[in-house]
Amino acid sequence: MTPPPSTALTSAPLATPDLDITLTKTKTLVNSAGGCGCSSNTDIDELSESMRARIEKHPCYSEDAHHHYARMHVAVAPACNIQCNYCNRKYDCANESRPGVVSELLTPEEAAHKVLVVAGKIPQMTVLGIAGPGDPLANPEQTFRTFELIADQAPDIKLCLSTNGLMLPDYVDRIKALNVDHVTITINMIDPEIGAMIYPWVHYRRKRYRGIEGVKILHERQMEGLQALKEADILCKVNSVMIPGINDHHLPEVNQAIRERGAFLHNIMPLISAPEHGTYFGLNGQRGPSPQELKQVQDNCAGNLKLMRHCRQCRADAVGLLGEDRSQEFTKQKFMEMPVDYSVAQRQAVHIGIEQAKAAVAAKRQAAVRPPIATAQPSPKVLVAIATKGGGLVNQHFGHAKEFMIYEVDATAAKFVSHRKVADYCQGGYGEEAMLNGIITTISDCQAVFASKVGPCPQRELEKAGLVVVEAYDVIESVARQFYDEHVLTRQSATF
Repeated sequence: MTPPPSTALTSAPLATPDLDITLTKTKTLVNSAGGCGCSSNTDIDELSESMRARIEKHPCYSEDAHHHYARMHVAVAPACNIQCNYCNRKYDCANESRPGVVSELLTPEEAAHKVLVVAGKIPQMTVLGIAGPGDPLANPEQTFRTFELIADQAPDIKLCLSTNGLMLPDYVDRIKALNVDHVTITINMIDPEIGAMIYPWVHYRRKRYRGIEGVKILHERQMEGLQALKEADILCKVNSVMIPGINDHHLPEVNQAIRERGAFLHNIMPLISAPEHGTYFGLNGQRGPSPQELKQVQDNCAGNLKLMRHCRQCRADAVGLLGEDRSQEFTKQKFMEMPVDYSVAQRQAVHIGIEQAKAAVAAKRQAAVRPPIATAQPSPKVLVAIATKGGGLVNQHFGHAKEFMIYEVDATAAKFVSHRKVADYCQGGYGEEAMLNGIITTISDCQAVFASKVGPCPQRELEKAGLVVVEAYDVIESVARQFYDEHVLTRQSATF
């Protein structure tokens, strides 16, 4: 198919002085490939108003919130009571971003001081989580003392806890008393035979259990804890690590089981496995899933329980928006010398501004949604890759992107489905060709790339790979709507 000539799309800026958003120009090449093979399943998105209020500023529980609000983790829990074949709790790993990794441990008092410092310097930080580097409930004294200090000194910050679930049933009442409203449990299996390939041992009640015996204890305690959270009206997100060849085909059963026991959100995330991480899986060649494999499993689980698709698998000392890590700005040596400038009133003023910006984006996003269009054929679903710095906008240079947001677009709407990490293309000329090839491979199932700017060299290579290159600065859904109308629906109409 001969590509159409380059076109320039225009759209009116948003009617707000606080958000100057205008689509600039578009260069196009029609991808001759067919549809993306996306599942027709959809996530459960209808939430009550009370539920929306509980998650509206939690970047992990709300996909919309993660564009605007930040989180931080404090590393106060070093010990763990189970061994996972994908885990190695390493220290002094400032350049690594994966669960269980920290640069330094903190006492509860140091952690509380750090939270107050960060809350003053990053007022959009709304959530404090304890996620390691071990298990928070294997370190109950440090964990709950930290929560007590923060609840007393920073009452506007949500408290969040991540656990493997082994000791959860013992502490639900205390979690409730501290007003910890969000708990995440990592549940990778409901079949102990599968669990035995993931967990070599479990330490419970001062005894170490190996193999199936230990896994059965872990499973029973996880299910008991999940049910107890439901009865206590504490929101529960379940994390599941997708491990190809071990639990990938099993995760729909996990999804069903956790839904029945009251989980609010299911986060299916990829195994991170490399020999340099020093994990059992990494050292023994267990691979992680491709982005396409991960999406397929997520799609297979969609429709029963709301899925979290925007997880970044954060460090246990992460600071900032999801997708960024500012932890090195707040090392112990630095934050202990920083004055506390925490003000609820100042933070609330910033949040009001964020909500106004969100409302403006939401209005334009809603305008991009429309009723189904009558066509001779059902409108195909296609994937597009977006370079964004947040805010729900196409607003990042292609060469600066360290990840791409993947959206699924059809004739009625654009829906976020995943993010994919990539190497930073702009490296001053060193290794750029290999990096660009890696980026193209990562987004090979997409039909277009949206960015605020794309250089001439990567643009040529992207077009050679059959990708439409769209340069824009606008709300993601609006750019997606125009792209789809002009290059998918037009192409579909031309075939009839």
